[in-house]
Amino acid sequence: MIVLDIAIAACTLALLISAGRIAVGPSPADRAVAADLLTFSLIGLIALVGTRMASTGTFDLVVVATLVAFLAAVSLGRALTGGRR
Repeated sequence: MIVLDIAIAACTLALLISAGRIAVGPSPADRAVAADLLTFSLIGLIALVGTRMASTGTFDLVVVATLVAFLAAVSLGRALTGGRR
């Protein structure tokens, strides 16, 4: 359980760092990357807490949130490039 606690602390630290980067990011691309990191760190944190609590219901949430976050990252990247391929 100590390893899970360390991983939870690392995800929390990644959340704080990415939130700070979103606040002071010099460009929209930096903010988009930080938002992706924030989203996936939050999903990892949910998965770790679900594992720590031995809850099987959280993994359904993790799968759905991962799919939504992936589609959001793709659409945000598309919006930043102006629709160019």
